[in-house]
Amino acid sequence: MSYAGYLDLPTLLSAQRPLSRPEHHDELLFIVQHQTTELWLKLVLHELETACELLRADELAPALKCIARVKHIQKTLTEQWSVLATLTPTEYAEFRGILGQASGFQSYQYRAVEFVLGNKHAGMLRTFEADATATAVLTRALEAPSLYDEVLRLLARAGHPVPPAVLERDVTQAWTFQPDLVPVFQAIYADARGNWAAYETCEELVDLEDNFQLWRFRHLKTVERIIGSKPGTGGSSGSAFLARALELTFFPELYAVRTEIGG
Repeated sequence: MSYAGYLDLPTLLSAQRPLSRPEHHDELLFIVQHQTTELWLKLVLHELETACELLRADELAPALKCIARVKHIQKTLTEQWSVLATLTPTEYAEFRGILGQASGFQSYQYRAVEFVLGNKHAGMLRTFEADATATAVLTRALEAPSLYDEVLRLLARAGHPVPPAVLERDVTQAWTFQPDLVPVFQAIYADARGNWAAYETCEELVDLEDNFQLWRFRHLKTVERIIGSKPGTGGSSGSAFLARALELTFFPELYAVRTEIGG
């Protein structure tokens, strides 16, 4: 066994195939940026799905370790935008046309991460119906309880009064704000020492969301820096879509409770 053999470097390093002719210097940056993002997303999915399994088994500590790893990956993904931001509008324009209908909005792993975090949309599967692997990954994420669902179920098993309607909800549907959950979190935060495990878990989820929003914001600003307000590839609306995504929250009750604390 060698380093190159273990990592299958011949396959990995031959996967960057610029299509511009003559080959544009900066196309390799664009490809590497997105391929490494997909590799990190693969690991994020692995960690989040494992965290869900551990939560189902009431193994909170190792589940939080998985979440902690995801948080570090998120920071890496956010910082990675600074590399792509070195691509100027003029440089990108020279090879953008060869992307055709390809777009980052078509990343099924990104969609699966959003599904695992609760932003589910069954109709999204139609976008990937020609890709058996993507369909399988997204179907699994759609039909399984989200990370938030698993946390709430764990809290209920620990004796916290999570409303039955929340515990019995259709997990294939996108999460929507549940006002009856806010008092549950308010009681946890009111006695942080007495509810330390639940309190720490809530804050870990807030960290996840905060990091996700920073990643989205950095994505938006990088797109604006490179293409301004032009439509994105693949028919997307570009920066306008990314700006709307900043309004999305995975764990709205954990933000709503902050208004109630100390009020």
